[in-house]
Amino acid sequence: MALTDDIRLLSQVPLFRELDADQLRLIAFGAERRSTAAGQELFRQQSPAESAFIVAKGRFDLYSTDRTGKSQIEKTVGPGTLLSELALVTMVERKFTALAAEDAETLRIGRPLFQRLLEEYPQVGRIIEARIRDNIAGLAKAALAMQSRFN
Repeated sequence: MALTDDIRLLSQVPLFRELDADQLRLIAFGAERRSTAAGQELFRQQSPAESAFIVAKGRFDLYSTDRTGKSQIEKTVGPGTLLSELALVTMVERKFTALAAEDAETLRIGRPLFQRLLEEYPQVGRIIEARIRDNIAGLAKAALAMQSRFN
C-alpha cells in the first residue's frame, strides 16, 4: 500500500483522528506493514507488548485463555481496529491472542515511534490524555451499570 493509503487508514482510527497531516505522515512513514496468513498468530496473550497494531486488511479473531487453559473467542475485529493501544505509552502484556481469520495486513506502530511523535508534537500528548480519561470514564460507567444489575 502507498503512504497515502496508510495515512488515510490512520486518520480513521479514533486515537489518531484529531492528528494533522504531518503527524499522521510521521506515523505512517515509521510504521511497519505486516502480512499475516489465515490461521497465523499476530501475537499471543500475556506476551510483552512493545507495539500496537492497526488492522489494515482482513479480520482477526481475538481469543482469551482462562486459568484452566480453556481458550474462547472474545470478538472478531477488522480494518481500522487498533490493537494493544496502551502499548504505545507503557509496557503491558497482550490481553488477547490474535489469530488471522483470513489473510490480513496490519500496520505495526512501535512505542519508540509513538514517543518520537509525542516529542516532536507535544500537543498530541493532550489528545492522548483526553482519550485515556474518556476510556477510564467509560469503564467506570460500565462497572457501575454492571454493579447495579447485581444489586
